[in-house]
Amino acid sequence: MKKEEVATFAAGCFWCTEAVFQRLKGVKNVISGFTGGFIKNPPYREVVTGRTGHAEAIQITYDPDKVSYRDLLLIFFSTHDPTTLNRQQNDVGIQYRSAIFYHSEEQKQIAEAIIDELEAKSIFENKIVTEVTEASEFYEAEAEHKDFYNQHKEQPYCQYIIDPKIKKLTTYFSQYLK
Repeated sequence: MKKEEVATFAAGCFWCTEAVFQRLKGVKNVISGFTGGFIKNPPYREVVTGRTGHAEAIQITYDPDKVSYRDLLLIFFSTHDPTTLNRQQNDVGIQYRSAIFYHSEEQKQIAEAIIDELEAKSIFENKIVTEVTEASEFYEAEAEHKDFYNQHKEQPYCQYIIDPKIKKLTTYFSQYLK
């Protein structure tokens, strides 16, 4: 039996990414936060200015015997647009970039191999711009961002932006759902 592992992804607004990965078998915890920048302990209000260098991201603790890193990445690539630089739908800025923050050389190799596979198969109309970067300090977001989608499903942002991602997840990845 393998021990728990950690994965860190940025795919636009962390409310969206958190909502997707919370629903997967083998995922034990999903934390919304910030990483990849140069400011220590950045508050949300500063990250959203785009001046901290941080991305809104999630850090996942998962059981690799129940869901593989490769499967997590396939879901990651399927539930956001990895071809738009510093943008996901109406969210624009470096803080909304597509990024994989790897925690081991193996994670880096898997991420690069999947990007190569997706590009070779021309899965996306445009080139994948997802950055693959070594994980650095991860800063947990303020409490009001935790479990946002599940607490605020009635909000227009959740209905128009997050609901379609959840629908895609349940349609194409139902075998991974809790």
